[in-house]
Amino acid sequence: MLTLIPTPIDEIHPLESSALNLLKNAIKNARSIICVEEAKIARRRWIRWGLDREYIEHFKLYNEHTRDELAPELIKYMIKGYHVYLMSDCGLPAFCDPGKMLVDLCHKNKIKVSATPFYNSPALALALSGFDHEKFNFEGFISTDKIKRKEELNKISKNKQTTILMDTPYRLNKLLGEIKEIMPERDVFIGMDLNKDSELLIRDKAKNINLEKTKQEFIMILGCIK
Repeated sequence: MLTLIPTPIDEIHPLESSALNLLKNAIKNARSIICVEEAKIARRRWIRWGLDREYIEHFKLYNEHTRDELAPELIKYMIKGYHVYLMSDCGLPAFCDPGKMLVDLCHKNKIKVSATPFYNSPALALALSGFDHEKFNFEGFISTDKIKRKEELNKISKNKQTTILMDTPYRLNKLLGEIKEIMPERDVFIGMDLNKDSELLIRDKAKNINLEKTKQEFIMILGCIK
């Protein structure tokens, strides 16, 4: 499993409590791997958060210089049952960040991905999707008017950028059906009930995704067309 751990964007505020507790437990487990972006920054924050100083020497450095070599190695560890925790210097790992490569590989290898609490669902969904998003399009809520809705979705289908869609929980199946009809070959990520115990992440070709009737909160992301 891979867990993204968002951190404060400054060095004053504490780490979110559930993320802190998760790390406290992780360092006691020999099958945990904690990845950080830069050693000095991570060390400084780690100590400020009151975490075990002795564990610092076990950090794995995951950044733009190490990802190509380290990401496949981490995948092998996770396939063997290890739990990897990924932190960037600040903010949300894998959002406009080298962690995207690792998340993408996890999805391709059917490895579970999750995150500790983060309070912006579109950004969190992008990070959890593993899709390229150097440029992305936010469409938000699609019109409920039948004619306008079809026009909007047809326009969206012609946009090659990664695209974020939102809708009310009871229209999840409807929106998925429309995407399957208009762009069946498009890569789609659906993040349902993010940060909840019932969280479910699905990534596949639109035509391959089938959901039972559900009313879960969700973010849908259409992968970019290269």
